[in-house]
Amino acid sequence: MKIDSTYKPVTPPITNRPVSRSPQEASSSAESVSLSQLAGTIQGAEKPPVNAARIQEIKDAISQGRFKVNPEAIADGLIQSARDLLDSQRKA
Repeated sequence: MKIDSTYKPVTPPITNRPVSRSPQEASSSAESVSLSQLAGTIQGAEKPPVNAARIQEIKDAISQGRFKVNPEAIADGLIQSARDLLDSQRKA
């Protein structure tokens, strides 16, 4: 399979240009951002569960050369993720 390298992004690139302000605006404006209580709750709920013991076990297996990669399982997972994504787009 050949990868097409002619992709052109639709949106213009993001640049880090400072916003021009008059000296009065710069010294007198105070910007602040606050989140609602619901936003804070949602943000806190999005953290996935972490099994620290399992993570350490995998790290040890990698460092000792015992960790085996199962390419079939990875491929199956990628295909299932793509199917799920397509299904969710069709329903929307």
